[in-house]
Amino acid sequence: MSLNTHYIGRFAPSPSGPLHFGSLVAALGSYLQAKSQQGRWLVRMEDLDPPREMPGAADDILHTLEAYGLEWDGPVLYQSQRHDVYQAQIDAWLHSGAAYYCRCTRKEIKAAGGYYPGTCRTRHHSAENSAVRLRVDTPITHFHDILHGRIEIPSALAQEDFIIHRRDGLYAYNLAVVLDDIAQGVTEVVRGADLIDPTGRQIGLYRQLGQPEVSYLHLPLAVTENGNKLSKQNHAPAIDKQNPNPVLIQAMTFLGMTPPADLADSSREAILRWGCQNWHVGRLPQATAITLAF
Repeated sequence: MSLNTHYIGRFAPSPSGPLHFGSLVAALGSYLQAKSQQGRWLVRMEDLDPPREMPGAADDILHTLEAYGLEWDGPVLYQSQRHDVYQAQIDAWLHSGAAYYCRCTRKEIKAAGGYYPGTCRTRHHSAENSAVRLRVDTPITHFHDILHGRIEIPSALAQEDFIIHRRDGLYAYNLAVVLDDIAQGVTEVVRGADLIDPTGRQIGLYRQLGQPEVSYLHLPLAVTENGNKLSKQNHAPAIDKQNPNPVLIQAMTFLGMTPPADLADSSREAILRWGCQNWHVGRLPQATAITLAF
Protein backbone atom coordinates (compact mmCIF):
# COMPACT_ATOMS: atom_id res chain seq x y z
CA MET A 1 0.00 0.00 0.00
CA SER A 2 1.59 3.28 -1.07
CA LEU A 3 1.53 6.34 1.14
CA ASN A 4 -0.80 9.19 0.21
CA THR A 5 1.61 12.12 0.08
CA HIS A 6 -1.31 14.55 0.16
CA TYR A 7 -2.44 13.61 3.70
CA ILE A 8 -0.18 14.19 6.68
CA GLY A 9 -1.51 13.87 10.21
CA ARG A 10 0.22 13.95 13.56
CA PHE A 11 0.07 13.19 17.27
CA ALA A 12 1.74 15.78 19.48
CA PRO A 13 1.85 14.89 23.20
CA SER A 14 3.54 16.93 25.90
CA PRO A 15 5.97 14.86 28.01
CA SER A 16 4.45 15.76 31.37
CA GLY A 17 3.79 12.13 32.26
CA PRO A 18 3.09 8.67 30.82
CA LEU A 19 0.49 8.07 28.12
CA HIS A 20 -3.00 7.67 29.63
CA PHE A 21 -6.28 6.52 28.04
CA GLY A 22 -7.30 10.04 26.94
CA SER A 23 -3.97 10.48 25.16
CA LEU A 24 -4.34 7.07 23.53
CA VAL A 25 -7.75 8.09 22.15
CA ALA A 26 -6.15 11.15 20.50
CA ALA A 27 -3.20 9.10 19.22
CA LEU A 28 -5.40 6.30 17.87
CA GLY A 29 -7.95 8.66 16.30
CA SER A 30 -5.27 10.64 14.49
CA TYR A 31 -3.50 7.42 13.45
CA LEU A 32 -6.65 5.76 12.05
CA GLN A 33 -7.70 8.93 10.23
CA ALA A 34 -4.28 9.12 8.54
CA LYS A 35 -3.83 5.44 7.78
CA SER A 36 -7.38 4.92 6.49
CA GLN A 37 -6.45 7.46 3.81
CA GLN A 38 -3.04 5.88 3.15
CA GLY A 39 -1.51 9.05 4.59
CA ARG A 40 1.52 9.72 6.76
CA TRP A 41 1.29 9.89 10.56
CA LEU A 42 3.93 11.88 12.42
CA VAL A 43 4.79 12.23 16.10
CA ARG A 44 5.95 15.50 17.63
CA MET A 45 7.04 15.96 21.23
CA GLU A 46 5.69 19.27 22.54
CA ASP A 47 8.36 19.83 25.18
CA LEU A 48 7.96 23.60 25.44
CA ASP A 49 7.42 23.86 29.19
CA PRO A 50 10.29 22.29 31.18
CA PRO A 51 8.77 22.97 34.64
CA ARG A 52 5.78 20.76 33.73
CA GLU A 53 7.79 17.95 32.14
CA MET A 54 8.64 14.64 33.78
CA PRO A 55 12.15 13.26 33.26
CA GLY A 56 12.02 10.28 30.91
CA ALA A 57 8.38 10.88 29.90
CA ALA A 58 9.16 11.58 26.23
CA ASP A 59 10.93 8.24 25.76
CA ASP A 60 8.24 6.46 27.76
CA ILE A 61 5.51 7.89 25.51
CA LEU A 62 7.35 6.71 22.39
CA HIS A 63 7.85 3.23 23.88
CA THR A 64 4.13 3.09 24.71
CA LEU A 65 3.14 4.03 21.16
CA GLU A 66 5.43 1.27 19.88
CA ALA A 67 3.90 -1.21 22.34
CA TYR A 68 0.47 -0.37 20.90
CA GLY A 69 1.66 -0.77 17.32
CA LEU A 70 1.27 2.94 16.53
CA GLU A 71 4.35 3.36 14.36
CA TRP A 72 5.08 6.83 13.06
CA ASP A 73 6.48 7.87 9.70
CA GLY A 74 9.72 9.87 9.79
CA PRO A 75 11.74 11.33 12.67
CA VAL A 76 10.16 12.62 15.88
CA LEU A 77 10.24 16.43 16.07
CA TYR A 78 11.10 18.00 19.44
CA GLN A 79 9.92 21.55 20.07
CA SER A 80 12.80 22.12 22.48
CA GLN A 81 15.13 21.96 19.48
CA ARG A 82 13.26 24.65 17.51
CA HIS A 83 13.56 27.73 19.72
CA ASP A 84 15.60 29.56 17.07
CA VAL A 85 12.75 29.12 14.54
CA TYR A 86 10.17 30.51 16.97
CA GLN A 87 12.40 33.43 17.96
CA ALA A 88 13.16 34.35 14.35
CA GLN A 89 9.44 34.64 13.60
CA ILE A 90 8.79 36.67 16.74
CA ASP A 91 11.66 39.02 15.87
CA ALA A 92 10.26 39.49 12.36
CA TRP A 93 6.83 40.40 13.74
CA LEU A 94 8.30 42.76 16.34
CA HIS A 95 10.28 44.46 13.58
CA SER A 96 7.22 44.85 11.34
CA GLY A 97 4.96 46.04 14.16
CA ALA A 98 2.72 42.98 13.93
CA ALA A 99 3.76 42.07 17.51
CA TYR A 100 4.60 44.15 20.56
CA TYR A 101 5.85 43.90 24.14
CA CYS A 102 3.27 43.72 26.93
CA ARG A 103 3.71 44.05 30.70
CA CYS A 104 0.12 43.51 31.82
CA THR A 105 -0.30 40.97 34.61
CA ARG A 106 -3.01 38.30 34.84
CA LYS A 107 -4.47 40.22 37.78
CA GLU A 108 -4.77 43.39 35.67
CA ILE A 109 -6.37 41.49 32.78
CA LYS A 110 -8.84 39.83 35.14
CA ALA A 111 -9.74 43.26 36.53
CA ALA A 112 -10.36 44.48 32.96
CA GLY A 113 -12.97 41.78 32.41
CA GLY A 114 -10.89 38.66 31.81
CA TYR A 115 -9.79 39.41 28.24
CA TYR A 116 -6.75 41.49 27.35
CA PRO A 117 -8.00 44.89 26.05
CA GLY A 118 -4.89 45.93 24.07
CA THR A 119 -3.44 48.09 26.83
CA CYS A 120 0.19 47.91 25.68
CA ARG A 121 -0.38 48.19 21.91
CA THR A 122 0.88 51.79 21.79
CA ARG A 123 3.11 51.89 24.87
CA HIS A 124 6.36 50.85 23.11
CA HIS A 125 7.72 48.81 26.00
CA SER A 126 11.18 47.27 25.88
CA ALA A 127 11.81 43.52 26.07
CA GLU A 128 12.66 43.67 29.78
CA ASN A 129 10.03 41.95 31.96
CA SER A 130 7.64 41.73 28.99
CA ALA A 131 5.63 39.14 27.16
CA VAL A 132 5.18 39.42 23.38
CA ARG A 133 1.67 39.67 21.94
CA LEU A 134 0.54 39.37 18.33
CA ARG A 135 -1.83 42.05 17.08
CA VAL A 136 -5.19 40.60 16.04
CA ASP A 137 -6.58 43.02 13.47
CA THR A 138 -8.75 40.45 11.65
CA PRO A 139 -10.38 38.19 14.26
CA ILE A 140 -11.30 34.60 13.38
CA THR A 141 -14.91 34.36 14.56
CA HIS A 142 -15.70 30.79 13.47
CA PHE A 143 -14.20 27.73 11.82
CA HIS A 144 -15.34 24.42 10.34
CA ASP A 145 -14.70 21.22 12.26
CA ILE A 146 -14.95 17.95 10.32
CA LEU A 147 -17.01 16.35 13.12
CA HIS A 148 -18.84 19.27 14.72
CA GLY A 149 -19.42 21.54 11.72
CA ARG A 150 -19.38 25.32 12.21
CA ILE A 151 -17.94 26.34 15.56
CA GLU A 152 -18.42 29.91 16.73
CA ILE A 153 -15.64 31.60 18.70
CA PRO A 154 -16.68 34.07 21.41
CA SER A 155 -16.10 37.62 20.16
CA ALA A 156 -13.95 38.74 23.09
CA LEU A 157 -11.68 35.71 22.70
CA ALA A 158 -11.45 36.13 18.92
CA GLN A 159 -10.43 39.79 19.16
CA GLU A 160 -7.81 39.37 21.88
CA ASP A 161 -4.17 40.10 21.03
CA PHE A 162 -2.61 36.86 22.28
CA ILE A 163 0.77 35.94 23.74
CA ILE A 164 3.35 34.30 21.50
CA HIS A 165 6.28 34.58 23.95
CA ARG A 166 5.70 34.43 27.67
CA ARG A 167 7.16 36.79 30.22
CA ASP A 168 9.03 33.85 31.81
CA GLY A 169 10.88 33.25 28.53
CA LEU A 170 8.89 30.25 27.29
CA TYR A 171 7.44 30.16 23.78
CA ALA A 172 3.66 30.00 23.55
CA TYR A 173 1.89 26.85 22.40
CA ASN A 174 -0.16 28.52 19.65
CA LEU A 175 2.90 29.89 17.85
CA ALA A 176 4.97 26.73 18.16
CA VAL A 177 2.22 24.34 17.06
CA VAL A 178 1.47 26.29 13.88
CA LEU A 179 5.11 26.78 12.88
CA ASP A 180 5.75 23.09 13.49
CA ASP A 181 2.69 21.89 11.59
CA ILE A 182 3.80 24.04 8.65
CA ALA A 183 7.36 22.70 8.86
CA GLN A 184 6.12 19.10 8.96
CA GLY A 185 3.66 19.60 6.10
CA VAL A 186 0.65 18.62 8.26
CA THR A 187 -2.61 18.84 6.31
CA GLU A 188 -5.11 17.86 9.02
CA VAL A 189 -5.05 18.15 12.80
CA VAL A 190 -6.93 15.44 14.72
CA ARG A 191 -6.88 16.10 18.47
CA GLY A 192 -8.98 16.34 21.63
CA ALA A 193 -11.92 18.72 21.98
CA ASP A 194 -10.12 20.54 24.81
CA LEU A 195 -8.16 22.30 22.05
CA ILE A 196 -11.20 23.74 20.24
CA ASP A 197 -10.81 27.17 21.90
CA PRO A 198 -7.30 28.01 20.56
CA THR A 199 -8.15 26.85 17.03
CA GLY A 200 -9.24 30.33 15.90
CA ARG A 201 -5.90 31.80 16.98
CA GLN A 202 -4.06 29.07 15.13
CA ILE A 203 -6.04 29.72 11.93
CA GLY A 204 -5.21 33.41 12.37
CA LEU A 205 -1.52 32.53 12.54
CA TYR A 206 -1.73 30.58 9.26
CA ARG A 207 -3.29 33.63 7.61
CA GLN A 208 -0.73 36.00 9.14
CA LEU A 209 2.01 33.75 7.77
CA GLY A 210 0.37 33.46 4.34
CA GLN A 211 0.27 29.67 4.62
CA PRO A 212 -2.52 27.27 3.59
CA GLU A 213 -4.67 26.32 6.55
CA VAL A 214 -5.07 22.77 7.80
CA SER A 215 -8.42 21.10 8.45
CA TYR A 216 -9.48 20.25 12.01
CA LEU A 217 -11.16 17.27 13.64
CA HIS A 218 -11.71 17.44 17.40
CA LEU A 219 -12.32 14.08 19.08
CA PRO A 220 -14.43 13.64 22.22
CA LEU A 221 -12.55 13.90 25.50
CA ALA A 222 -12.48 11.10 28.02
CA VAL A 223 -13.65 12.57 31.33
CA THR A 224 -14.06 11.23 34.86
CA GLU A 225 -17.42 10.99 36.62
CA ASN A 226 -16.82 14.40 38.22
CA GLY A 227 -16.37 15.96 34.78
CA ASN A 228 -12.59 16.38 34.78
CA LYS A 229 -10.77 15.34 31.63
CA LEU A 230 -8.28 12.53 31.94
CA SER A 231 -4.93 14.26 32.20
CA LYS A 232 -1.52 13.92 33.75
CA GLN A 233 -2.38 16.81 36.08
CA ASN A 234 -5.38 14.83 37.33
CA HIS A 235 -3.16 11.77 37.87
CA ALA A 236 -4.78 9.68 35.15
CA PRO A 237 -3.27 6.17 35.29
CA ALA A 238 -0.75 5.13 32.65
CA ILE A 239 -2.01 2.60 30.11
CA ASP A 240 -0.56 -0.90 30.23
CA LYS A 241 2.34 -1.47 27.82
CA GLN A 242 2.33 -5.21 28.49
CA ASN A 243 -1.27 -5.92 27.47
CA PRO A 244 -2.33 -3.42 24.77
CA ASN A 245 -5.13 -5.37 23.08
CA PRO A 246 -7.98 -4.74 25.57
CA VAL A 247 -7.11 -1.04 25.78
CA LEU A 248 -6.97 -0.69 21.99
CA ILE A 249 -10.42 -2.28 21.79
CA GLN A 250 -11.70 0.04 24.52
CA ALA A 251 -10.32 3.09 22.67
CA MET A 252 -11.90 2.00 19.38
CA THR A 253 -15.25 1.52 21.15
CA PHE A 254 -14.89 4.97 22.73
CA LEU A 255 -14.44 6.37 19.20
CA GLY A 256 -17.77 4.92 18.07
CA MET A 257 -16.45 1.74 16.49
CA THR A 258 -17.92 -1.73 17.12
CA PRO A 259 -15.05 -4.24 17.17
CA PRO A 260 -16.18 -7.89 16.97
CA ALA A 261 -16.03 -9.78 20.26
CA ASP A 262 -13.14 -12.01 19.16
CA LEU A 263 -10.94 -9.17 17.87
CA ALA A 264 -9.21 -8.74 21.26
CA ASP A 265 -7.77 -12.26 20.79
CA SER A 266 -6.14 -11.26 17.49
CA SER A 267 -2.67 -9.81 17.07
CA ARG A 268 -2.10 -6.14 17.72
CA GLU A 269 -1.43 -5.69 13.99
CA ALA A 270 -4.75 -7.34 13.11
CA ILE A 271 -6.62 -5.09 15.53
CA LEU A 272 -5.11 -1.96 13.96
CA ARG A 273 -5.73 -3.29 10.46
CA TRP A 274 -9.40 -3.82 11.38
CA GLY A 275 -9.45 -0.29 12.80
CA CYS A 276 -8.11 1.25 9.59
CA GLN A 277 -10.60 -0.71 7.47
CA ASN A 278 -13.59 0.21 9.65
CA TRP A 279 -12.74 3.77 10.64
CA HIS A 280 -15.34 6.32 9.64
CA VAL A 281 -15.63 9.91 10.91
CA GLY A 282 -19.42 9.68 10.59
CA ARG A 283 -19.49 7.09 13.37
CA LEU A 284 -17.66 9.28 15.88
CA PRO A 285 -19.74 10.42 18.87
CA GLN A 286 -20.91 14.01 18.43
CA ALA A 287 -20.25 14.80 22.11
CA THR A 288 -17.16 16.80 23.02
CA ALA A 289 -16.77 14.76 26.24
CA ILE A 290 -17.66 11.20 27.26
CA THR A 291 -17.63 9.98 30.86
CA LEU A 292 -15.54 6.88 31.52
CA ALA A 293 -16.57 4.39 34.16
CA PHE A 294 -13.52 2.82 35.77
